[in-house]
Amino acid sequence: MAYYNQGAPPPVPDRNFLYSVFQRVDRDQSGAINSVELQAALSNGTWTPFNPETVRLMIGMFDRDNSGTINFDEFGALWKYVTDWQQCFRSFDRDNSGTIDRGELQNALTTFGYRLQPPTVDIMLKKFDRIGRGTIAFDDFIQCCVVLHTLTSSFRQIDTDQDGVIQIHYEQFLQMVLGLKM
Repeated sequence: MAYYNQGAPPPVPDRNFLYSVFQRVDRDQSGAINSVELQAALSNGTWTPFNPETVRLMIGMFDRDNSGTINFDEFGALWKYVTDWQQCFRSFDRDNSGTIDRGELQNALTTFGYRLQPPTVDIMLKKFDRIGRGTIAFDDFIQCCVVLHTLTSSFRQIDTDQDGVIQIHYEQFLQMVLGLKM
C-alpha cells in the first residue's frame, strides 16, 4: 500500500475498497492494525521504511479507544489524513524530487502561517532529515508539521496575549514539552 505517488490525486475510496486495504494491512487478522503493520504498509516514496516515530504519532492521533492500534473505523480517518498530507506534500515539492528541500520547506511553513527565520527553518530541516541529504521525505514532512503544530498549540496556551512572548520557569518548560502528545 503506497501512499506517496507522483500521479493524479487518488479517488475517494468506498468502504469496500478501504476494508480490503485494511485486511491486507492487518497481517495477523486481529481486526486492528499495530504500528509494525502500519509501518510496513506505508511508503514514503524514497524506498526507505516509513519513519517509526511518524507512525507512532499517527496511531496516537487516530486511536480513539486508546488500544495502541487502529481499528477499521479509525483506519478510514487515518487513510484520509495520509492522502490529504500526500496532496499537501506534492503541492510543495515543486521540483517533483519526492523530497522537500529547504526552500520548499520555507514555502510550506510560510503557507501554513509560520513566519520563521531561516536559521529556525535550517534547524527544522536538520532535525527532520533522517537521510542526511538536506531534504525531508514524505513521512518526515508529516512529522515535522505535526510537531510544529503541537508545539505551537502548547506555546499559545501560555501566550495568553498572543504577542509571541512567554515567560516560564524551567519546570514549566519541561512539563510543556515533555507532556505533549506528539
